[in-house]
Amino acid sequence: MTALPARPLWQGRALAVVGIVLFAFSLRTAVASLSPVLAFIGADFAVTPAVVGLIGTAPPVCYAVFGILTPQLERRFGLERLAVAAMVVAVVGMTWRALAVDAVTLLSSTALIFAAVGVGNILLPPLVKKYFPDRIGLMTTIYSTTMAVATFTPPLVAVPIADAADWRVSLGLWAVFALVATIPWIALSIRARSQEADVDIEAASPQAFRRMWRLPLAWALVVGFTVSGVLAYTSFAWLPTMLQDVAGVTPAAAGALLSLFAAMGLPCSLLVPVLVVRFNATRTLFGVAVAAGLAGIAGLLFAPQAAPWLWVVLLGIAPLLFPLTLVLLGLRTRTHETAVALSAFVQSIGYAIVALFPFGIGLIHGWTDSWTGPLLILAVVVAAAIPAGAVAARRHTVEDDWERRHGAW
Repeated sequence: MTALPARPLWQGRALAVVGIVLFAFSLRTAVASLSPVLAFIGADFAVTPAVVGLIGTAPPVCYAVFGILTPQLERRFGLERLAVAAMVVAVVGMTWRALAVDAVTLLSSTALIFAAVGVGNILLPPLVKKYFPDRIGLMTTIYSTTMAVATFTPPLVAVPIADAADWRVSLGLWAVFALVATIPWIALSIRARSQEADVDIEAASPQAFRRMWRLPLAWALVVGFTVSGVLAYTSFAWLPTMLQDVAGVTPAAAGALLSLFAAMGLPCSLLVPVLVVRFNATRTLFGVAVAAGLAGIAGLLFAPQAAPWLWVVLLGIAPLLFPLTLVLLGLRTRTHETAVALSAFVQSIGYAIVALFPFGIGLIHGWTDSWTGPLLILAVVVAAAIPAGAVAARRHTVEDDWERRHGAW
């Protein structure tokens, strides 16, 4: 793997910088803006616990399904046009959701949004790979940090806006950002279409996705991504309840500790991609994630009341595997087309597995009336990142992996 000479970030690609930032921002605000205003929506029409549960389960399911479909769509339309389509669908979904008249339209519009987000999640790493092959670490830092900011911004402003105006305004305003995000990608898609004759599309073969099933490197990234997702989704679903049960904290304190868990994603998003690119710190970061995750789980198991904030901080460090995997999707491929296949493989399988855990953890807790079993399961999940880190840390691409084992890519 030969490092490309870096050129100024904005040189000839200002549209791509703006487009990626707006794209990343819209993907997260589309998801994070609903739950804070569910009480306001419930005053207008019934939103049953079953509907809320389906909305909570829908994201990883939609991400998995549309992650599988994205490589086929990308081969048909190209990265830029598919990015435009994803944002247009998100705008339609967010507008429809803001106009919802019952639980069915609320759920249907939200599912449409999650479908667009599922496609967008896959596209971001290859977009960075295509436009910034010399700045993968920096651009991954920028867009993953943008996603972190966009995750906690809607909960901060959604309720005040709903109080001042209406929940429909609170939900609908995020469609404006998604609409603006289409503008740079429309321009870039026109430019890309005019250059198609000069682009080598051989790497866009549908074989690329199927080959990932036979590559240890691809599976190592699946494991890293899955560990991060399991910890994040399980914590958002159950950590407040768990802390109240085992640490004896108040509901308000449990909510604050969940915010602390989420806040740990911001410094990780800022630091991890740069550490990987500049210092080849992949192995070290996998080790930090595993050690922090296991230490946080051990604290909750054996001394939950001693320092619950410390256990939450440690548990919040472990999902650094998310930005770590995102940057490796670019670094462990030669072309943006292969990055599409790898990104789809990692995220579709990862989210499919992640979708099982919040529900499964709840079932096990209900059966045993204890958090010991669920915490031990999470410890096993975190430990799975140890061998995955050893494989992912080797500086080679999935194409190298294939050629060494099976011949020409």
